[in-house]
Amino acid sequence: MNRYPLWKYFLIIASLLIAMVYTIPNFFGESPALQISSGRATVKVLPDMVDRADTIAKAAGLTPVDSFFENGSVKVRFKDTDSQLKAKDAIQAALGDDYIVALNLISDTPVWLTRLHAKPMVLGLDLRGGVHFLFEVDMKAAVDKALEKTAGDIRRELKDKKIRYGKVSRERDRVEVQLRDAETLAAANKAISKILVNLKVQTVAENGNYKLVVTYPDAAILQLKNDAVTQNITTLHNRINELGVSEPVIQQQGEGRIVVQLPGVQDTAKAKDILGRTATLEVRMVEDDQAKLTEAINGNVPVGYELMSERRSDGRNTPILLRKEVELTGENINDATAGFDDKNEPAVHLGLDSTGAAIFKTLTRDNVGKRVAMILVEKGKGEVVTAPVVRGEIGGGRVQISGSMGVAEANDTALLLRAGSLAAPMNIIEERTIGPSLGKENISKGFNSTLYGFLAVALFMMIYYRVFGVVSAVALAANLVFLIALLSLLGVTLTLPGIAAIALTLGMAIDSNVLINERVREEIREGASPQMAIKNGYDHAFATILDSNITTLIAGLALLIFGSGAVRGFAWVHCLGILTSMYSAVFVSRAMINLIYGNRRVNTLSV
Repeated sequence: MNRYPLWKYFLIIASLLIAMVYTIPNFFGESPALQISSGRATVKVLPDMVDRADTIAKAAGLTPVDSFFENGSVKVRFKDTDSQLKAKDAIQAALGDDYIVALNLISDTPVWLTRLHAKPMVLGLDLRGGVHFLFEVDMKAAVDKALEKTAGDIRRELKDKKIRYGKVSRERDRVEVQLRDAETLAAANKAISKILVNLKVQTVAENGNYKLVVTYPDAAILQLKNDAVTQNITTLHNRINELGVSEPVIQQQGEGRIVVQLPGVQDTAKAKDILGRTATLEVRMVEDDQAKLTEAINGNVPVGYELMSERRSDGRNTPILLRKEVELTGENINDATAGFDDKNEPAVHLGLDSTGAAIFKTLTRDNVGKRVAMILVEKGKGEVVTAPVVRGEIGGGRVQISGSMGVAEANDTALLLRAGSLAAPMNIIEERTIGPSLGKENISKGFNSTLYGFLAVALFMMIYYRVFGVVSAVALAANLVFLIALLSLLGVTLTLPGIAAIALTLGMAIDSNVLINERVREEIREGASPQMAIKNGYDHAFATILDSNITTLIAGLALLIFGSGAVRGFAWVHCLGILTSMYSAVFVSRAMINLIYGNRRVNTLSV
């Protein structure tokens, strides 16, 4: 009657073993390490940096415990803090300013566990320490910039079509084009409607006043705002690489806000400087005279020229001689996207404003057959991203860069060209700094509160329900293992509210066992046999447990969907805890009760 088939026992044991494997990494602690990341957007950290870092450390008399390449950076582990600090000075001096060597901590999880993707839980700022920023994107500035671009596109199109117009002006949330008569109005409407397919173009003809009114529909405004936030998040990701933060949190919050959390960073001033830093793009002409280039390489740079390095698709840098005159700046570039050219080869497409379009049109018309270099200037240093040959006059504000590049190279180049600036300015509306000592104190208090709560509940259950209480305590421990394993496996960031949710989960899980035990007692009082009491107790209590957990889960999902920040972290642990408590309180405890009582004749139950 109260026997599980063998496969159920195997399933429960297997789930417990898997949960223990993914829980174990949380008990290994962390070791001092260095993280080597890119210090400039044009410099990449490649896997061969692992061997280079090991060689530098060994030359300084230091032997790394472990080193590996992960997520675009190299991490080098050392046995103690003294070795870590000495290695940082040696590696930073050898690599120069192109790379950032940051102090870090890496989990001591064994390699065989990491190969199974078993990693410790990600700790939030309140447990690890660091800096928290809440940025608000200036959406009005983003819309104003788009309207100015639209006005420039209209002027350029009317000039190209030789349509005479009086004035193109931006009036609040629209662009107005003054025209002289109905015929010109119709021609302008036809031309502009073709290039502004996603915008609303209206004609006004009354009392001798002829004009076109261009406005952004609600859908276009929403898309524009979303694109601004997305581009700002991309730019922030690129800038935060310089801080050497191992697990930054950069995510959108609401319509126009961005949360940036930098675990382990304590220098607020440096963080502000990096996040607010602006990189610029410059367009200059290339000097292809080999005699001048050779002279410059030998140390004699001609007057009016500058020697730089050009980044190749294979990662190598080659010298290139440029004129000092800047023909075009990044302020005239609105967008850069990866795509394909007419030969279906990877290319990068640039969008210029009206001023930039006019400048670039003249520049390409006068320099056919020559090379034009695009330079990314960051922290006072410039590097050539690409230097294509001008094949003909380029007008219309759209510039295409193509050549010997793959799809990945085109994506990287497009990212570099638009990473230098924010789509819209941002203001810091919230700022918090949490020290590492406070984080350790929070972890200690959270761990102790959960431990003492668990011991108190387990002791009460064992005294009050005897054998059934012991089973309930073991099921509660299994529930905790399942929950920590899921948090580690899913990469959910654990915060103080998350620890509170763990404590709440323990209370809810034991509540389910209380319902089961009391129902078993009730069955015995009504005269049921021990085996029937066990069966009816679990069966009848299950419906109540399911109803109560589903209603609680609905509330948790609402917090998860509509909440943010600490509320969302609480909701994640809360929802996962409900699922694990259902499994452990019902199925795990029932399996143990079946093992104890199900295979023999009993006259009484220790409940």
